[in-house]
Amino acid sequence: MFKGSNVALITPFKDNKLDVEAYIKIIHFHLKNGTNGLVPAGTTGESPTLNHDEHQQVIEICIKESNATIPIIAGTGSNSTSEAVSLTKHAEKVGANAALVVTPYYNKPTQEGLYQHYKAINDSCGIPIIIYNIPSRSVIDMTIDTMARLFELKNIVGVKDATGVLDRVDEQKKKMGNDFIQLTGNDDNAFEFNKRGGVGAISVTANIAPKLCSDFQKFSLSKSDNEYKEAERIDKILQPIHKSMFIESNPSPVKYAAKLLGLCNDEVRLPLVRVTKNTEDEVKKTLSSAKLI
Repeated sequence: MFKGSNVALITPFKDNKLDVEAYIKIIHFHLKNGTNGLVPAGTTGESPTLNHDEHQQVIEICIKESNATIPIIAGTGSNSTSEAVSLTKHAEKVGANAALVVTPYYNKPTQEGLYQHYKAINDSCGIPIIIYNIPSRSVIDMTIDTMARLFELKNIVGVKDATGVLDRVDEQKKKMGNDFIQLTGNDDNAFEFNKRGGVGAISVTANIAPKLCSDFQKFSLSKSDNEYKEAERIDKILQPIHKSMFIESNPSPVKYAAKLLGLCNDEVRLPLVRVTKNTEDEVKKTLSSAKLI
């Protein structure tokens, strides 16, 4: 169920408020362009600067507008276990298909603390939980042994791996087997990630290149030589876009790209700021080269 191109949805703002009209437009843009799953209220959705009501609203609108056509993996993580439990219970109540739960940031729990954090969320809900392991942002790295312990629980089904370490894919597959879902959180390594046993991505670039990303994922997971070669061709088109999306802090570049596509404006919430002119020029160049604008 959770494979292919899953977009880490941006959250559009207008005058520092949720731009509901633009958000609905973005959701339908993905429904029309082959995106395999929607991931609202994650890092790219600026979840740290959404208040609780906004966080819940973003998830609820996504579920309503998608109308059960593709899976919704709701971002429900927090560095407060009780808050993560509350957000996950809400996501389940309103119809999310799964929860994406980031490793707790800033407070630097031990591996046992990580286990108990996820166990508490697991024990409180009945929807699948995908671990989001991103040491570059959360400072701590969940070990494969801790992940394996969590996989024994009823609701833990896989990981969004944003470590950037491709050997982890092999090691996690060896430890947990093929039933453990592995999704990359790094667009630039998606081809090799899938080659080693991954089944898809939670993608930033898919915000502005949904058809290319969904086609790439479909072909990269194919057993056909011709389709595999097509995945290689698309990957070469996508690589400069992936790079341009991270010239500055995500999601500022992808929001500027979305503005170029007429999806929303490029407003971000402080402490994030709009991209510089140099970054604008680079984003324009990569989108033009890929014939997206």
